[in-house]
Amino acid sequence: MAQLSRRSFLQKSAVGGLFMGLSAKSYRATFAAVPPSEQVRIGMIGVGNQGGPKNNMKYFLNNIVALCDLDQNYLGEAAGFLDQQIGRKAVMTDDYRRLLDSRDIDAVVVTVPDQWHALMTIEACQAGKDVYCEKPLTLVVNEGKPMIAAARKHKRVVQTGTMQRSGEEFKLAVRLVQEGLLGKISSVNVTLPGPNWIARAGKPVPDSAPPEGFDFNRWLGPAPLRPYNQNRVHYLFRFFWDYSGGQQTNFGAHHLDIAQWGLGMDDSGPVTVEGSAVYNPDGWYETPDSTDIVYTYSNGVRLNCRQKPGTPSKEQGTEFVGEKGSLFVYRGGLIANPPELLKEVEVPRIVNSDANFAHVQNFIDCIKSRETPAADISIGHRSATVCHLGNIAVRTNKKINWDPHSETIVGDTEASEWLTKEYRKPWTLA
Repeated sequence: MAQLSRRSFLQKSAVGGLFMGLSAKSYRATFAAVPPSEQVRIGMIGVGNQGGPKNNMKYFLNNIVALCDLDQNYLGEAAGFLDQQIGRKAVMTDDYRRLLDSRDIDAVVVTVPDQWHALMTIEACQAGKDVYCEKPLTLVVNEGKPMIAAARKHKRVVQTGTMQRSGEEFKLAVRLVQEGLLGKISSVNVTLPGPNWIARAGKPVPDSAPPEGFDFNRWLGPAPLRPYNQNRVHYLFRFFWDYSGGQQTNFGAHHLDIAQWGLGMDDSGPVTVEGSAVYNPDGWYETPDSTDIVYTYSNGVRLNCRQKPGTPSKEQGTEFVGEKGSLFVYRGGLIANPPELLKEVEVPRIVNSDANFAHVQNFIDCIKSRETPAADISIGHRSATVCHLGNIAVRTNKKINWDPHSETIVGDTEASEWLTKEYRKPWTLA
């Protein structure tokens, strides 16, 4: 199925245009308030959890024209939300290829488990769609370059969903650091939360048949074939290596991204990585409970990344340490030590979700202007790479020597194998 060409798929499904099922009145109502030249029509791929009504759907609300999910319950909830909020009927499908093949869609939002990010983004670029892909951009390091190549070849705008790039507190913190508020930077401290698998799942349950209305085989896609278990899918996927990298790639994709940005390393990365991890003693999930990872950059800056269970949200973030003091930025504000460092600085009032709306608007604006977005695909790749290298270090229990120019692990063939992942047939990255 994954090998079907878009042309053959359309022939087999007899779908000439995605919106053939909508009445002319419903289709016109979709963009009644927007001039035709300004219309950006969005298809949502994945509408549960982060992709659903409480998150991405809310931010893309006025541009959504199509919904796609493998879970019929999610599709129904998303359609109801869209109708309730803005009275719009969207096309619904369980096959993302219908969105890619439609001339009635300009861009797609990819909010699916990480094992699907590379394939969907590449196929969307090939189909001439711009892409908003959730973080982490990749499941493994070596997926990044083919994704970037597809975006560049097909001249697509691809925004990574690291919305802190558009948050006023984070933009201010990075500007202050780069303008020398702290003097020369010697170290960076990143604090991540522990896993919330237990809070979400409670305890392990036996494998079972997938529920009716959920296509589990296609949900797995390129990931290894395994029995269905309700505590491995949907939100909980991120705590199993087949599909994600735990909080290291979840919140790390945000806070390590800010560290990279502040250090001026958007097109580079560390040169060594080492660390340790503690895991759930009963093996209820696979990714770590806590970690202590140290990255060293070629300029001598040391980045300390710690994942600590029970860390309050206001203690999760990125702290830059320099000659004159430190600056900690988190979702909601900045803390300087000494406080006088911010005496002459106008700190903006931070409103919850402002960064999300701004990040989405940046994407929409760049679709129109064809400019590079705030979290371009190349940035998303480099930041995800930092996250993945930390996981490789703790999983192999080795010091990783990394060449950020060639993007290779130096002198360790065994560790280098962790940079890639074999896809389940018939899926292929080629």
